[in-house]
Amino acid sequence: MRRKSWSLPRPKPLPYDAIAFQDKPRADRLKRATQAWAINGYGAPVSVYAFYVIKVFLFVLGAVGVCHFSSSWLDTQPLSNNLFQPDCFKRIILWALTYEVLGFGCGSGPLTARYLPPFAACFHFGRAKTFKLPLFKTLPFVSGHHRSYLEAGAYWLFIGLLMTAITSPKIESGLLSLILILLLILTLSDKTIFLAARGEHYGTMAVCFLFEDQWLVGVMSVQVALWLWAAVSKLTPHFPSVVATMVSNSAVIRKPRLRQWLYRRYPDDLRPSVLTQAMAHSGTFIEFAFPLCLVFGDGGPATTIGLFAMVLFHIYITIHCPVAVPLEWNVVMIYGGLFMFLSQPSTAFLSPVTPVLGSFLVFALVLVPAWGQLRPQSVSFLLAMRYYAGNWPYSVWLFKDKSISVLEQKAVTASRHPKQQLGRLYGPDVVAGSLQLVEAFRAMHLQGRPLNSLLPRAVDGENDYDYHDGEVIAGWLLGWNFGDGHLHNEQLLNAVQEQCQFKSGELRCIFVEGQPLLRREMDWRIVDAADGLLERGSTTIDMLFDQQPWPEPTVRSEVDDAP
Repeated sequence: MRRKSWSLPRPKPLPYDAIAFQDKPRADRLKRATQAWAINGYGAPVSVYAFYVIKVFLFVLGAVGVCHFSSSWLDTQPLSNNLFQPDCFKRIILWALTYEVLGFGCGSGPLTARYLPPFAACFHFGRAKTFKLPLFKTLPFVSGHHRSYLEAGAYWLFIGLLMTAITSPKIESGLLSLILILLLILTLSDKTIFLAARGEHYGTMAVCFLFEDQWLVGVMSVQVALWLWAAVSKLTPHFPSVVATMVSNSAVIRKPRLRQWLYRRYPDDLRPSVLTQAMAHSGTFIEFAFPLCLVFGDGGPATTIGLFAMVLFHIYITIHCPVAVPLEWNVVMIYGGLFMFLSQPSTAFLSPVTPVLGSFLVFALVLVPAWGQLRPQSVSFLLAMRYYAGNWPYSVWLFKDKSISVLEQKAVTASRHPKQQLGRLYGPDVVAGSLQLVEAFRAMHLQGRPLNSLLPRAVDGENDYDYHDGEVIAGWLLGWNFGDGHLHNEQLLNAVQEQCQFKSGELRCIFVEGQPLLRREMDWRIVDAADGLLERGSTTIDMLFDQQPWPEPTVRSEVDDAP
């Protein structure tokens, strides 16, 4: 009897022929792809979700493991008591920072178009001649668009110092200071590294650890700020479409009939339903309410309610496997909330701090996020703490006549383009379908609607250009991406043009900024790699509510030119 050959689990097949639709008009192709996303999501096989479950388990196992190096670890106590020791909390935060900056956490694996390898950041940050984004263009020694051997070595030194700190019997302030100084240097060299390390969370908490008697109030302030600013960011109209898109890709809600309830009238009207809008508004209320319960609950029933809601809130996000897969980060948020508001004095949050620590906290937790909410073009959405609000900057890169092959030949990267990675695992039908679903994912969000008007303005003959979402470009060229469109704006475009020297019209980019908190417009720019800025303007949010994810000639789609 012939044995059945082994093959990779295949994604859920699309309800249409993806190869046949490659040459169709964008409106037809996008309509079919968004309708498929609405009931199938990315269509990932169950084994992909198993990959993330195993990864989270290994992260937790590593967190418990590093705690055993603590001199305060007592084998005679229950595990839960040991994990909630202050020294263990510090180690787990540094372990999470290490895990993230290696690329094992956010933005990893198949759900972020990383297949072979599923983790690329460490291979990119620690390799010379790769693309980088210096924080300042003219700073001596660290400017330039390509990583030097010294900068690559500094990254591995940073990893070594982190591992030394979390495996030492005691986390010495001198070593911690050296780690933070090196993180600052690496950030000046490549701002991507700071974001990959989740510096706005773990890095800020590590600074608080330097204040030996007051670090607890510092980390409590960081944790509460993360929750509250994330809630503030959801006060724009974008969040309902985020909920619909995320739940359509859920790891647990897999019935197409249930997913159809997320939309007003599937398959012809994919705007968020009343149910989805209620889910979004309820989630925003809960994200405001439970941190306030924790801060002012004083250890009583309100604190208990706040902790219960907090745990359920982060579990809900985790089990839905949002495409950016911040799964380990949500685990750390749960652990941090329990450590701070269950095992520590309830009055610690209101304790006075020194002027130095107080000034740092006001700057990092109040001024920077507030400015990022009001002027999103100036601050990374991570530093502004605008988490998963559907209101991020993004870009689209359009390569004419396969001109992307020039970039593929010249760029030094840790992995091949996701299209090529996927092509090593599956046939052309899966590759074509996956790329169309990436485009559909962007279109499903309210913020993606301006593309229906901007693409025809950017290029003549859309089918003559290869469409690439900026997130895919950043993940490939920078080794890491996590929804921050500022990683793939003009700075990266200039670096690419410097190396490839594209001719006029060979590479066009559309850059769209997030919506400011107190404005009703989204700013955009159309830029040619060779010719520079071609056009800029803004799109009024109100005109997007009646639009479907795909272009419709009967829908008002004009945009406002900038003055």
